Amino acid sequence: MVLEENCILNQIEINHKIKRIAYQIYECNVNEQEIIIAGIYSNGYLFAKKIKSAIEEISNINPLLCKVEINKNKPTSSVTTSISPNDYKGKSLVLVDDVLNSGTTLIYGVKHFLDVPLKQFKTAVLVNRNHKKYPVKADFKGISLSTSLKEHVTVIFKEQKSKVILE
Repeated sequence: MVLEENCILNQIEINHKIKRIAYQIYECNVNEQEIIIAGIYSNGYLFAKKIKSAIEEISNINPLLCKVEINKNKPTSSVTTSISPNDYKGKSLVLVDDVLNSGTTLIYGVKHFLDVPLKQFKTAVLVNRNHKKYPVKADFKGISLSTSLKEHVTVIFKEQKSKVILE
């Protein structure tokens, strides 16, 4: 017997979540001319690119994309970004990741950006698993999912075949 994968979100549902998050970000930044969309590499960055495109479709805000690189095995090591601190200083910033599990990656990403004064700082995730070990929350989330610690959520971004599965 072949077991089917447990698909949580399909391509259409993911696109709906992206559009809803883009509108929420726009509502929080309606008076801004430029905002920073900082995606944690790799899937968080892909998700951030999709959010950036959605914001461009619905508003006149110029979303500037930033790649955030964090070693997920050693999150205390240095965090690097594709843009300089001067580029996001005093601006509204949204830190984006695909899945919020324990909060480790997101909290170290947040810590990095706290070294520079920002106008506003929010976080966005596609899936919030509710297994936090750090006091970090997603301001914008596609879906909240209560899972067991043994289960794994995988986000797959592919051209017209993106999906979120529970393993």
